[in-house]
Amino acid sequence: MARFLKQPATEEIALADIMRALADDVRLRLVSLLADGEYHPCKPEHFNIGVHKSTLSHHFRVLRESGLTMTRIDGRNHHVRLRVEDLATRFPGLLDAVLHALAARPPSPDSASAVTSEDAAASTSYPAPPA
Repeated sequence: MARFLKQPATEEIALADIMRALADDVRLRLVSLLADGEYHPCKPEHFNIGVHKSTLSHHFRVLRESGLTMTRIDGRNHHVRLRVEDLATRFPGLLDAVLHALAARPPSPDSASAVTSEDAAASTSYPAPPA
């Protein structure tokens, strides 16, 4: 039987708490990865965002306590999902605006794959000498 970790009820979700939770780049990336509204396993390898398991747990807690996500526990496994319907009820258009802004922004340098020295050498170009 599944259990759920404590989270605010829909009517208790506060805009200030949502904005505070979204003020971190890692949590913004998590929100964009959870945008489908489905449950995802709370495992670092599933999200692949370059943080330790304990740090990921902290970010999931902040998101849950703000009302952005809900966490289901099945035995020893935790699954998290974005509260799409609850957020649309409480703050119509807010989540859509956040997700649209996330999709439109360029990728951050720390989320890009590592650049090898060969890639760096190949991309280095010098201006041609004047003729």
